[in-house]
Amino acid sequence: MKRLEYFALIARDIGVVFEWLGVLTLIPLLVIPIYQEWEMVLPMGVIPLIFFLLGLFLRQVPKGTHDPSLSVALSGVALCWLFVALVGSIPFILSVPMSLTDCIFESMSGWTTTGLSMIGAIDALPKTLIFWRSYMQWLGGVGIISFGIALHSRSGISLFRLYRSEGRPESLMPSIVSTARRVWFVYVIFTVLFTGLLLFARISLWDAVNLVMVGLSTGGFSHHDAGILYFQNPFLEMLLIPVMLIGALPIQLVFLLYYRRITSFLKSYILQFILATAVVFSLIISFDLYSLSGMPPFQALNQGVFCTVSGFTTTGFQNADFGQWAPVAVVLLTMLMVFGTSIGSTGGGIKVNRIIIAYKGLIWWFKRFFVRKNVMVPFHLEGRTFPQNVVDVEISKNLLIIMIYFITIFIATVISLHISQGPFAVYEVVFENISALSNVGLSVGYITPASPLSLKWLFIGLMWIGRLEFVAVLILVMGSLKGFDAIMVK
Repeated sequence: MKRLEYFALIARDIGVVFEWLGVLTLIPLLVIPIYQEWEMVLPMGVIPLIFFLLGLFLRQVPKGTHDPSLSVALSGVALCWLFVALVGSIPFILSVPMSLTDCIFESMSGWTTTGLSMIGAIDALPKTLIFWRSYMQWLGGVGIISFGIALHSRSGISLFRLYRSEGRPESLMPSIVSTARRVWFVYVIFTVLFTGLLLFARISLWDAVNLVMVGLSTGGFSHHDAGILYFQNPFLEMLLIPVMLIGALPIQLVFLLYYRRITSFLKSYILQFILATAVVFSLIISFDLYSLSGMPPFQALNQGVFCTVSGFTTTGFQNADFGQWAPVAVVLLTMLMVFGTSIGSTGGGIKVNRIIIAYKGLIWWFKRFFVRKNVMVPFHLEGRTFPQNVVDVEISKNLLIIMIYFITIFIATVISLHISQGPFAVYEVVFENISALSNVGLSVGYITPASPLSLKWLFIGLMWIGRLEFVAVLILVMGSLKGFDAIMVK
């Protein structure tokens, strides 16, 4: 089959996603009359029009006789995210004096829930555009594909593979459509609940809505120049911690919490690992800030805990100047950003599930060296025993993702250092690259509007690759070069 014929297999389902994105992107237009920003009608009105027209066009593509492979779905989703980022940059192009590269960077950072920004004067932006930045992250958190499927009327093999391609391997209901709808329903409910929670910090409804959208999606875009420090409100920072943690949990656990199955929720090894790691690293980093950076105890604890949770959950809220931190504290935070959140959450990074499976898998492989070939060594995880053939495949897959992650960081860091190191130490350049690849958004100031264009495009690529967890982008590139028959993944 020719390359375009492969994409025709999923064109109609991608069209559904774009059509519904066209409907959903009408919502930011409601902000225009509230703040009387009529000049934003054209920049914001173009987005739903483009999405809807493209979706309508793709829906007319004749459906092929074959079911699409996972390779085709992965490639289609990778292209879909690229296109969405390009369309999302239009309001910045039409209303902000920024270069095209900066506009695309801002949009990609928004949709991938990274949070790095090329805008220097956020407070001067129209409210509609500020809302659009937060809204991109809110939509991108759970995934644009899962949203389109949630509003679809049928299930099918192509929809299932599109859903998996966006990094959502779990299916909690008999129908993938039911799964996606339930995910978004719970997502909206928690958005409303957390907005009410943040109002207890005595901030405006506008601030609460924006903070929850970028917090629950683990995006971290700031809607003020000073970021979270604009509020000078430690109580608000404390309330944001559960918002970030919920965004970092797999959707299965969020469902348990929503349905008040508290016992099952608390018994989850993923929850226990995330909480234990957050507590341990918070204490260590806080102690380092107190003893090595010379901060007062409360300031050290406040920055240590908040930035630890923010980095670990890949949210990117920042209440500290990392230039004042001891290098060891920055390195520890870098490790947390590598870990990332969990599979099935809104966050990025390698994912703690993979780290746990890889760790247990290496021990399991090591044990097998000391027994006879006909002796079965059981593999236990969360109270379950898995067969050897399944375990071998899963361990290999997870180790492969981890290996690709570190290779990508190494290559990106080397390229970054060749382009521009400036006054930054190597560990700070590594920190910034990991922040982009893990979709975190914390920054030491390495990537700025004044950075070289080539560096900005490198970071755009890192954010895109990190959001799709490498495989989709690799298959898109390989399939475009060699053809999808050569890399068929079922």
